[in-house]
Amino acid sequence: MDMDDGLLRSLWTRFFRYNWAFGLFLVLLFGIPRFVLVLEANVSGTYNFAFIIFFLMWFTPFVFLTKKGRKKIGLKRPGHYRHLLVSFLLGVLSCAVVFGIFTLLYQITLDHAFVYISRSGGVPSGLADSDKLIYFSIAVIPSMLFSPIGEEFLYRGVVHGSFVNRFGEVKASFFDSLAFALTHLAHFGIIYDAGYWHFSVLPALLWVVCMFSVSQVFFRCKLLCDSITGAVLAHAGFNFAMMYFIFYWIY
Repeated sequence: MDMDDGLLRSLWTRFFRYNWAFGLFLVLLFGIPRFVLVLEANVSGTYNFAFIIFFLMWFTPFVFLTKKGRKKIGLKRPGHYRHLLVSFLLGVLSCAVVFGIFTLLYQITLDHAFVYISRSGGVPSGLADSDKLIYFSIAVIPSMLFSPIGEEFLYRGVVHGSFVNRFGEVKASFFDSLAFALTHLAHFGIIYDAGYWHFSVLPALLWVVCMFSVSQVFFRCKLLCDSITGAVLAHAGFNFAMMYFIFYWIY
């Protein structure tokens, strides 16, 4: 069988089985509108509507899975609390590596992922040092909440779990990591600059590879903590570091 009995709520078993096809359905259900909204945010400079998608992702385990299903995907107390801080620090380190690679190759240009994300996100240029902490604090809190919880519950949680029974934990992580990485092309790779769109091929490919690799770190942190909380904290650590590099290295 492609699913374990009792993982999917009875409401959904009339239409789906908890297998890879259901996981792909969720990737498209959330991925397509999120992709479009992020592209629009790159033009408007506000992520308000994109944050709604992240917020809706928070509820995917509770809407689609039973209590048994939620426990199966790691929505439970961590088995190793001392590893939670390690997970957060691994997220920070992963971000530092990605930032270092892009800075080495592209300096502070629009081919640098963090530079483009900061400009498309409406970060004001020329901030005085006295204002940086204020803007950093305003930006870092939602970035550590909305996408880390929403994306990890969806990708490392419900989507990952839908692939596990057929492919196993490690191979399933390749599928959810690939979906995560490709979705992030909306954040960087498809570039909007001076009123025009273009696809920055090599930086985009590097970005996808980096996001896939970072996803693998998040997955390993989930295993390390025996809970999806490890992945959430690693993701939060990555976003915390990204905001730090944007505010204190780029601007």
